[in-house]
Amino acid sequence: MSVELLKQYYRAFNDGDSAGMLALLSETVVHDVNQGGREIGRVQFAKFLKHMEESYSEQLVDLVVMGDATGTRFAAEFTVVGRYLKADPGFPAAHGQSYRLPAGAFFEVQDGLIARVTTYYNLKDWLKQVGEVA
Repeated sequence: MSVELLKQYYRAFNDGDSAGMLALLSETVVHDVNQGGREIGRVQFAKFLKHMEESYSEQLVDLVVMGDATGTRFAAEFTVVGRYLKADPGFPAAHGQSYRLPAGAFFEVQDGLIARVTTYYNLKDWLKQVGEVA
């Protein structure tokens, strides 16, 4: 069942297991970055994960995963509990600031692998929490 696939994906995230996350993605995974662009491919996703691991320390709590009747589309709702470790270009300086954000993601599953990941959180809320008034 794909709900379990997505729960496994998020367990790997919380465990800091990038290889485990990548193993659950299709080779041509489509990744819609929060308020950003679209990246395609497992290689691009791996680069994204590496960057995120360097800049942020995050755990996801209160996870709820829902699926449609076809077993191909899913949504997840969760809370991101994190620390801002290294400044991202265009964002405030990082000093280990803590943040807590509601977030969500949408998924498409094909042939037992995650084929699309679209993530959303409120960027203005995050900026306010790390020190830049939005």
